[in-house]
Amino acid sequence: MYSRLVQIDPYLNDMSIFLFGARQTGKSTLLRHLYPNAVYIDLLNTEVYARYSRRPNLLYEMYHTHDANTLIIIDEIQQVPLILNEVHRLMSERGIRFILCGSSARKLRRQGYNTLGGRAYPCYLYPLVSAEIPDFDLDKALSYGMLPAIYTSSNATLGLSAYIDVYLREEIKAEALVRNLDSFQRFLDIAALTDGEIVNYNNIATDCWVSAHTVKEYFQILEDTLLGYTIPAYTKTIKRRLIQSPKFYLMDVGIVNYLLHRNGVVRGTAEYGHSFEHFVIQELVAYIGYHHKQNQLCYWRTSTGLEVDAIVGESLAIEIKSVTEVQNKHLKGLRAFREEHPNFTLMIVSLDPFTRQTEDNIQVVYIHDFLAQLWSKKLF
Repeated sequence: MYSRLVQIDPYLNDMSIFLFGARQTGKSTLLRHLYPNAVYIDLLNTEVYARYSRRPNLLYEMYHTHDANTLIIIDEIQQVPLILNEVHRLMSERGIRFILCGSSARKLRRQGYNTLGGRAYPCYLYPLVSAEIPDFDLDKALSYGMLPAIYTSSNATLGLSAYIDVYLREEIKAEALVRNLDSFQRFLDIAALTDGEIVNYNNIATDCWVSAHTVKEYFQILEDTLLGYTIPAYTKTIKRRLIQSPKFYLMDVGIVNYLLHRNGVVRGTAEYGHSFEHFVIQELVAYIGYHHKQNQLCYWRTSTGLEVDAIVGESLAIEIKSVTEVQNKHLKGLRAFREEHPNFTLMIVSLDPFTRQTEDNIQVVYIHDFLAQLWSKKLF
C-alpha cells in the first residue's frame, strides 16, 4: 500500500471528518489501514444499505451507549444521507467521532441534508501523486494516470474501461442524475476532447446534440461526483483584455486518455504535451488540497492568445511545456504576464533537464526537480 499524504489525524482530534474522493482513489483502503479498530459501516454492502435505508435511527440505537473514544467510519455516506441526522445526535450527545467517506457530495448539497453544522472538517483524497510513489514513472503516469489500482495494473486500459463503466452505472444511472445516459456518454467523450481547454458551453452542446443548459448541468455532475474540476481565469488586469471563462480538467489524466482511445502517449507528440500539462495541474491541485493552502489556482490568457498555464495565488506563475530544450519562444507568455504583474515569481516546467535561471529571472525547472520542490514545500 502507498503511504498517502492526506492529513486526517490533526483534524480528527477535535472534530469529525468528511473524507471525499472520486471512486478508486483509495479511500476505503486508506481508512481500513489507518484505523483498523474503528467501527466500519459500508453502505455499498447491499444488506447494510437496505437496513439503514429503512431505519436510519438504527445507527443511534446501536451506538448511543458507546463512549467518546469510539470512532465510526461510514463509507459511501451519500447512499443514505438521512443517516447524518443520527450522526449529528451521536456527536452532540456522546461526543463520538466519525469519518464520513463518500465519492459524491451532490445529494448532501443539493437536497439540503444535515451537514453537521460545521462539526465535520472536509478533507479530499486525490489520485496518487508523484511523492507517494517510490520509483515514480512519469511516462507511465502520463499514459495511464494515477488512480492506485490503475497505476499498478498490468492491464491499465482494461482497468480504465471498468472504471468508466462503473462510474456511469453506479454514479450516473443508479442515482438517476441524467435522463439520457447515451447523451451523457457522448458528453464525457467531448469533455475529454476539450480537457484543459477553455469551456465553451454552446460549442460542446452542438457536439453533444443537447442544450447549453444541459451541458452546464453535465459539467456540474462531473464536479459533484469528483470526476472533474474547473480552473478559473485570473482576471486582475491593468491594460490587456483577458479571457474570463474557466478551463475544465477531468480529475485524472488516465481517464482523459482512455476516453480519447489513447493507449499510451509518446514523447514529442501533441498528445504527450496535453498529458504533461494536465499532470502538472493535477499535482498542483492535490498539493493545494492536501496542505489546505488558501492559494487559488488559476490560468491567465489574453484575448490575443498570450497565456500562462497556472497562476498560484498572488505569487507564482507557471508555464508548462513538454519540450526537452526551453527556448525564448516558450517564455513569451510569462514575459507578457510580468509586464502587468512584476512581483510574481516566473517559472517554466518542462522536460529540459538543465534547471537554471534566465538572465531576466525566469526559472527553468526540470519536471522532476519541480515535483521535488513542490512536495518539499519549497514553492509556496
